[in-house]
Amino acid sequence: MDLALQGKTAIVTGGASNIGRRISLTLGREGANVVIVDLDPNQGNKVVQEIVGAGGKAVCIETDVTSLPAVEAMFKQSVDSFGQVHVLVNNVGWDKVMYFLETDPALWDKLININYRSNLNTFKTVLPHMIENGYGRIVSIASEAGRIGEFRESVYSGLKAGVIALSKSIAREVGRHNITVNTVCPGLTMPEDDSEVSAVSMWAKGRGEVIDFFPTEVEMAQAAKRFPLRRVGRPQDIANAVAFLSSDAASFITGQALSVSGGYTMIGS
Repeated sequence: MDLALQGKTAIVTGGASNIGRRISLTLGREGANVVIVDLDPNQGNKVVQEIVGAGGKAVCIETDVTSLPAVEAMFKQSVDSFGQVHVLVNNVGWDKVMYFLETDPALWDKLININYRSNLNTFKTVLPHMIENGYGRIVSIASEAGRIGEFRESVYSGLKAGVIALSKSIAREVGRHNITVNTVCPGLTMPEDDSEVSAVSMWAKGRGEVIDFFPTEVEMAQAAKRFPLRRVGRPQDIANAVAFLSSDAASFITGQALSVSGGYTMIGS
């Protein structure tokens, strides 16, 4: 299927690591101009080099997406680089796995800013441009946690549920402008190795946020038993869905939350 992304411009927040990296590479392979938005320009520029080396076009813009002025500056730079922005992928996210009563307001604020406010900032900044041009494809990475409420991820689950509802509401408001707004809900999605993550990623070794090491084959096999397809997700699984929803092949799909989790939510917790 030709996704007809050739020459279109896509902004990918958190586009340097794990899922975001693979989304950036996939959109670049499909011919899109890719704006990689990340806090780690070193990792981001590695992804840029991969896209450019394959014949594509990409830039990395170091941006704190929790800041509206920073997002506005990033967007201006994106337009200056490529002209019209056609696709926005709200990929950035972060979590710390722990019981709710172990959390505190400082952690709540960090989770809210990264997982929810960042989406508010990008929606607020990019939508006027898309409305003016009568075209837009927006895909936000939510989570199966936002659909079922995940164990030891209560705040994160609530925020990802908010991203789903926010996207549905905005989809109703902007559909008449030929703008689609959807979410993709991954389950456990592991990078292939630590070279795929940046120093600021929650998957980075030694940060103590999700894991301090990559699981062994035995541990991965045990985790896979929780999924009907008997494997955990990989970044390319999510990137494939994002590329489809970013394309005109999905032009009649909006306001949807697509589970890409190997059937995880069919089993439940």
